[in-house]
Amino acid sequence: MLFDLPDDDTLYDALVARSDAYEGRAYVCVTTTGIFCRLTCPARKPLKQNTFFCSSIGTCMAAGFRACKRCRPVDGVKGRDETVDTVLAAFEREPEKRWTEEHIVAMGLDPSTVRRAFKRTLGTTFLDYARHRRLGLAARHLAEGGRVIEAQFEAGYESPSGFRTAFARLVGKAPAMSSGNDLLFADWMETPLGPMVMVGDKTHLHLLEFHDRKALPAELKALQAKTKANVVSGRTQPIEQMEEELKAYFAGQSAEFRTPLALAGSEFEKKVWRKLLEIPIGETRSYGDIARELDTIEVVRAVARANGANRIAIVIPCHRCIGSDGSLTGYGGGLWRKQWLLRHEGKMRPVGLFAEG
Repeated sequence: MLFDLPDDDTLYDALVARSDAYEGRAYVCVTTTGIFCRLTCPARKPLKQNTFFCSSIGTCMAAGFRACKRCRPVDGVKGRDETVDTVLAAFEREPEKRWTEEHIVAMGLDPSTVRRAFKRTLGTTFLDYARHRRLGLAARHLAEGGRVIEAQFEAGYESPSGFRTAFARLVGKAPAMSSGNDLLFADWMETPLGPMVMVGDKTHLHLLEFHDRKALPAELKALQAKTKANVVSGRTQPIEQMEEELKAYFAGQSAEFRTPLALAGSEFEKKVWRKLLEIPIGETRSYGDIARELDTIEVVRAVARANGANRIAIVIPCHRCIGSDGSLTGYGGGLWRKQWLLRHEGKMRPVGLFAEG
């Protein structure tokens, strides 16, 4: 972080008041729209539960949010030098271009100078900025009904070799004295929505998440603490089985998952997850629907939290939960992925809200 943020209550009050006290030091991400704004943005204010705050533009973009077109948080950053303005102007002329350091050199600029300038003023490198913007273009393409999106998504992710390096950093190495009895194994697979990380022991799958989910490092730490096991790179039979089942799912051939799952959660969370497993493919339920089925209508938010605590994406279909008004609500993997999954499942079983017309 570039700046230690005050508590969320203080920042939300500043947002409502359109205070400029944190201008350039704090930004609001709105989970229901996928937009991030200045705290001074003139747009209608979101509900507090639909917001979280970041200290840099780079953090907002890394979390999958795109800049608001009303308050334009990327423009007019204090202390921005001419190098940043020059590169951004070139980018805006070709936003879908796959930018590299060679393009920076061709502009007569030093890549290391550009990198430092962007980190200093926007909290991210130019290449990361360009990558996240391309991903935003792909998400808008999807929201507008795009079907063939693999090429657009590919432009928004690191190369396979780059991801392997990031994966190795995420998992780490096994301690020299670790035995096979206290290890969880982790590997990853490519999907049309980007790489997915899988963690399992010799008999059960413990975690299945999109690689860029913001909570993934914390989820791995929590999993290690709960199981008292170290996570190392490797494969087990549950991981192999899950990969084959996911391949069939993304190919539109089957939505049946038989891999044994280790559900690490509270009793209430497990009840919610079991209800999610009962939602047929091609259908959706609201958080209120789940709460009513559990006879806990007064704790709809608790159902939403349990939904968000799910560590096994797609298989435990938390993406099939929507708002009571039929709108898409928060999803840890990003709303664009949620919409893709629902459209995909609508084609696999053409009934319900997201069926093909």
